[in-house]
Amino acid sequence: MRNLFFIVLICVSVACGGSKKAIQNTTPEEHTTTEEKENTPTVTVPIEEKAPDTTIEKVEPEEEIEEVSQQQKETVVTPKEEPKAGIIEAFNHQSWNDLLQKHVSATGTVHYIGFKQDYFVLKLYLEALSKNIPAENWSKSDVLAYWINVYNAFTIKLILDNYPIKSIKDIKDPWDLRFFKLGSKWYTLNDVEHRILRKMGDPRIHFGINCASISCPSLLNKAFTAQNVDHELEKLAINFINDTKRNTITANSVQLSKIFTWFAKDFKTEGSLIHFLNKYSRITINSNAKKSFKKYNWSLNE
Repeated sequence: MRNLFFIVLICVSVACGGSKKAIQNTTPEEHTTTEEKENTPTVTVPIEEKAPDTTIEKVEPEEEIEEVSQQQKETVVTPKEEPKAGIIEAFNHQSWNDLLQKHVSATGTVHYIGFKQDYFVLKLYLEALSKNIPAENWSKSDVLAYWINVYNAFTIKLILDNYPIKSIKDIKDPWDLRFFKLGSKWYTLNDVEHRILRKMGDPRIHFGINCASISCPSLLNKAFTAQNVDHELEKLAINFINDTKRNTITANSVQLSKIFTWFAKDFKTEGSLIHFLNKYSRITINSNAKKSFKKYNWSLNE
C-alpha cells in the first residue's frame, strides 16, 4: 500500500515538471496575454517600392520653367509677328505671286527673259489690276499691297517693252511716262510713288517698290497682300538697312543709300534719320555719327 503511494507521488512530480518546461518553451507571442497584445504597437514591414511610371511627364526645375515663361513673354510682345491667316483679301494677287516665284530669285535677281516668255500671264494680271482699283471699303493693308504691286508689276512691263536694255535710265523719262491705265485714269510710276504711296505715311514703302536697278531694294519674290504687307515691309527694311552693299554702318559713321537723302523727309516723321535707322540697324548708331551717301548703281537688276 505504501509502495503504491510513492509510485503515484513520483508520477505527479514528473507531470508537473513537464508542464513547467512546456511553459518555458512557448514563444513570446504565445505567452502574451490579451491585454498585452492590445497595448503592443504594430510594426509595419515596408513593401518594396514600385518603379515609377516612365510615362508621367517630368516636372522641370523652377528656374527653367521661369526661363521658358520669360521667353514666351518676349515672343508675345514682339511687335512684328508672322501674318495671321484668315484675312479676306479685297484683290487676288496670286497670279503675280506665281510669276515672281518663278522669275525672281530669293536675293531679288530678275529673269526678264522668263517674264517675257510669260508675258501673256503678266498682261492678264495687269488687266485685272486695271479693272479693280481700290474701293472705299478696302482696308489700308489691301490698298497698300495693291499700289506696291502696281508699281512693281508695271515697272516689269516697262522693262520688257524696251528689253534688252542695260538700265532703266536707257528709257526716256521712265518714271514720267503715262503708259498704264487703272480704271478710267492714266498713270505714271511717279504718280503711284509720290502721289499715292508716299502720302500713306509709311516710309517702308521705299523698301517695297523696285526701280529695276542694282542699288534699289531687292524686288521681293512674292506678291504683297493685305495679310503679309506689314510683315514683309518690316523684313525688307531690316534686310536693306543691314545690307553692306547698300549701306555701310558703324557706330560713328554711316555711308548710306541715296534713298535716304532723296526721301529724307519720309524717314524723319518720328525723329532724326539716325533714329529711324536705329529701329532696324544691328549696329547702334550714335546720334552725332557722320553721314555720307554712296554712288547709286542704275544697272539692270538681272
